[in-house]
Amino acid sequence: MLFLLPQAIDHAARNCPEREAVRFAGQGLSYVELTQRANGLAHILREHGARRGDRVGIFMNKSLDTAVALYGIMKAGCAYVPLDPFAPVARIAYVMRDCGIRHLVTTDLKLEQTNLLAEDTGELHYLIGVTEQEGFTCLSWETVYAAKIDAAPEVALTEQDLAYILYTSGSTGTPKGIMHTHRSGLSFALWAAETYGLVPHDRVSNHAPLHFDLSTFDFFATAVAGATTVIIPEAITKFPASLAKLMQDEQISVWYSVPFALIQLLERASLEKGDLSALRWVLFAGEVFPTKHLRHLLAALPQARFSNLYGPTETNVCTYYHVTALPEDSDEPIPIGKPCANLEALIVDAEDNVVAPGTPGELLMRGGVVMLGYWGRPDLNERGFFRRKMFGGHYEHLFYRTGDLVEQMPDGNLKYLGRKDRQIKTRGYRVELDEVEVALLSHEGVEEAAVFPVPDGQGSNLIEAAVTAKEGITLTEELLINHVAVRLPSYAVPAKVRVLATFPRTSTGKINRRELQAQAIAEAEARLSG
Repeated sequence: MLFLLPQAIDHAARNCPEREAVRFAGQGLSYVELTQRANGLAHILREHGARRGDRVGIFMNKSLDTAVALYGIMKAGCAYVPLDPFAPVARIAYVMRDCGIRHLVTTDLKLEQTNLLAEDTGELHYLIGVTEQEGFTCLSWETVYAAKIDAAPEVALTEQDLAYILYTSGSTGTPKGIMHTHRSGLSFALWAAETYGLVPHDRVSNHAPLHFDLSTFDFFATAVAGATTVIIPEAITKFPASLAKLMQDEQISVWYSVPFALIQLLERASLEKGDLSALRWVLFAGEVFPTKHLRHLLAALPQARFSNLYGPTETNVCTYYHVTALPEDSDEPIPIGKPCANLEALIVDAEDNVVAPGTPGELLMRGGVVMLGYWGRPDLNERGFFRRKMFGGHYEHLFYRTGDLVEQMPDGNLKYLGRKDRQIKTRGYRVELDEVEVALLSHEGVEEAAVFPVPDGQGSNLIEAAVTAKEGITLTEELLINHVAVRLPSYAVPAKVRVLATFPRTSTGKINRRELQAQAIAEAEARLSG
């Protein structure tokens, strides 16, 4: 029986020792090799002071060692903290200070940044994966490889111990650490492996960076099934044609990414010319998938099934929807589906009263996949959970507040309505910004759309937007405003629409709406001051 995440690779190493656990750039590690290297790293960490519950950073570009790092850290009884290798040093240093990272698993390629991090934090003492560096205790990857230890250190752990902490953007401008236990990670992995029928001969993509929660499916659900994780190099993720070739050459059978990556493949990779016959499941999460693009993708990959996974990082994934045929005459977004097994959903109003089916409200979730809480943030934990008294107050059910607005449809599926904090007031009216995005996306020439509020200097907001055009299409602000004006009330029509060549994006591939908003605000302030 599995109750800790690393036990998945131990189990696979016993039952199918020579099967590839991970692949990267044409090379691979078998399950027995991965287990031995992870055990060696775990012993090294313990010998150099890492203890149960310590946070150990992973700071490296994608490689085979990525898998060794995350499993080795957990086998040492510690929680892994993936650090975005492309983030500004100041942001990474904040994360390291916030959760007290003293041990860092990295590579020689990151030494320059590592030195800056050490100066900033003052707490970093141990570098694993580095040959030599003055001022640190260093142990090279060759040392880890040479260990070849069959057993992990003996550490008393339970499923409720910390397994990993993922940092996401916080509303205050500083990242917040989301704590997941072995229970929450494994609950998700077991559900995912069963729901998508993962089997040992599956080859599952790892498109997401390690600090993005989609990666937990790629590594943990795949390991539970004894299948192979194919780690996609960061450079290839930026070139759709190269990515499509990798999918073909590596015989990817299960794909998981944000919708943007799939749209790029659809638009720029000539999917119909390659051989993707091995692909049986296409999973996506992270953002709403524009229905008009999804319809074309279904047609381009007729042999594959499609599934929409929903859930904030705090829940791994909490609902899912298997996509069926899409109507030709509607671009209505698909549902986010029903709760995963071992999860309960509540939809509540502003006073935390449960609403009737068909009535919009905030989605609350409880169950095995939900996080333990936010690292060092009792204020967020207090606001982020709802305690529902049961049986006359004798005990409580603890629900996580997703901050997302949904309504239950007649068939029981949930319809996503937008973020609770994406509802703004403009000219005295309440407007859901996601509704404005859907209206813009309904124009046949629009590739992607982002809508955001800009203060009008009078205590209210203007709605502004940015779009990118499909290849070969010319769009104008006037055209788009006229298009939206016949679909939305006048107060919901954007005051300004910018047509951009590309969108700024977060490190996880999502549209960076905050950056777009900041640019718009700066332009507005410049106009006022001029």
